[in-house]
Amino acid sequence: MNIAEMLARNARVYPDDVALIQRIAGQDTREEITWKEFDNRSNQIAAALMARGVRKGDKVIHLMMNSINWLVAYFGIIKTGAWAVPLNFRFTGKDIKYCVDVAEARTMIVGKEFNDTVSGIRSELPIEKYIYVGDDTPTGMENFNKLLAESSVQPVEVEINDWDPCGLYFTSGTTGQPKPILLTHKNMECAAITENRHHYQTHEDNFILIPPLYHTGGKMHWFGSFIVGGRATILIGVDPKAIFKTISEEKGTVVFLLVPWAQDILTALDRGDLKIADYDLSHWRLMHMGAQPIPPSLVKHWKEYFPSMQYDTNYGLSESTGPGCIHLGIENENKIGALGKPGFNWEVRIVDDKGNDVRQGEIGEIAVKGNGVMTEYYKNPEKTAETLREGWLFTGDMGQIRDDCFIYMVDRKKDVIITGGENIYPVEVEEVILRQTKVNDVALIGIPDDRLGEVAVAIVEIKPGESLTKAELENFCEQNLPRYKRPRYFIFDKVPRNPTGKIEKPKLREKYKRAILQ
Repeated sequence: MNIAEMLARNARVYPDDVALIQRIAGQDTREEITWKEFDNRSNQIAAALMARGVRKGDKVIHLMMNSINWLVAYFGIIKTGAWAVPLNFRFTGKDIKYCVDVAEARTMIVGKEFNDTVSGIRSELPIEKYIYVGDDTPTGMENFNKLLAESSVQPVEVEINDWDPCGLYFTSGTTGQPKPILLTHKNMECAAITENRHHYQTHEDNFILIPPLYHTGGKMHWFGSFIVGGRATILIGVDPKAIFKTISEEKGTVVFLLVPWAQDILTALDRGDLKIADYDLSHWRLMHMGAQPIPPSLVKHWKEYFPSMQYDTNYGLSESTGPGCIHLGIENENKIGALGKPGFNWEVRIVDDKGNDVRQGEIGEIAVKGNGVMTEYYKNPEKTAETLREGWLFTGDMGQIRDDCFIYMVDRKKDVIITGGENIYPVEVEEVILRQTKVNDVALIGIPDDRLGEVAVAIVEIKPGESLTKAELENFCEQNLPRYKRPRYFIFDKVPRNPTGKIEKPKLREKYKRAILQ
């Protein structure tokens, strides 16, 4: 079933039930719409786009901050048979131009927050039609709300098949220029079914939706509720008190958190700045995490505060339509530290550089296969051929299947540090350093060394209000790591992460390679 029809079905079956709620951290404002209103508004945007020449197979740039209107616009685009092209809200003007050029888009829906950025490059863009979400519509653009008011709520007549493309998702660009990933309705359906099967979402659940909607992560987790007409609460802004307040007042049941957000909550609880007793969290049944390696120490600390709450680790990537190709499973809490096992309707292999299966216990690249695997890297046949082989998606992540038959993440293939002929897997070392109670975050990178090839450098972010010396860290590592895995240098600094929680290691390598080698 295509996801446009999923929305229409929810509107038929649950017309008056609340579909989306919008809250803003630090404010008492609240908005909500029903499934019928959600579907009608998307139909209106679809009609407005088609009246302006958008047809099946066209690409529509979608540049907005999280909101109810973000999803209204997204489904409106998809109902026309066009491809939604959601862009990272951190993209620069140069990034936006690159994405527009690759997509060959002629239409853009743009939020007010991006007016200055878009205005600065507008003369360079091939965009012919702009739809502006906000007040004081700039010259040459049309107002989103005005189009809603003027357009029909009747569904547009476009034939959409399961394997039709519906989304062009650009990666966040932490390893170079953003790569365009082409996804289909079948991919989206796979994400919805897999997520629902893993986390048992029902119509009664309320999914607290915090991650950026332009990314496949949080939105595809919500798809598990979407497929059964479960509501979602969009929380704009990330703050521990706002998260607890929203869960308490909206009776939130499922929350997906990135590692930094979970760590911020735990730090606030430890310091007494946040108190569980001040909120009604009795409906909150599941906290799950993903988008990056999950430190077992963090999950164990979380369970100290929430011993009866369900937990799951999710593994996925944009190329697999987000999360779910591997997951721990809420029944496998005793295996925290593992990625888990193949997700519902997914297959997983661990392979060597030639694509052959390695023996159990050996480290190799994780390859996955299922209906969530992307069609291609758009306009990049060489990269597509390198990544997709006989239906298998080669992830670039290193892992192993241990004696317990669970899959364990070792590290990104490109992040492995080779020092004196020995492989150092940063995730392993980072997990150890995070056990030091004064450490808030850490990133391990390799920098060139004439003698050893590379040496390991740890960028360490200290918890607020704590003090920590290099001598303390060196002593801690001596007690917990073999000599060759210990960082050669420790640098105290903030660990940069992108909006999806991934450490921006290329930036760190460039920054500290110069500083240390000079």
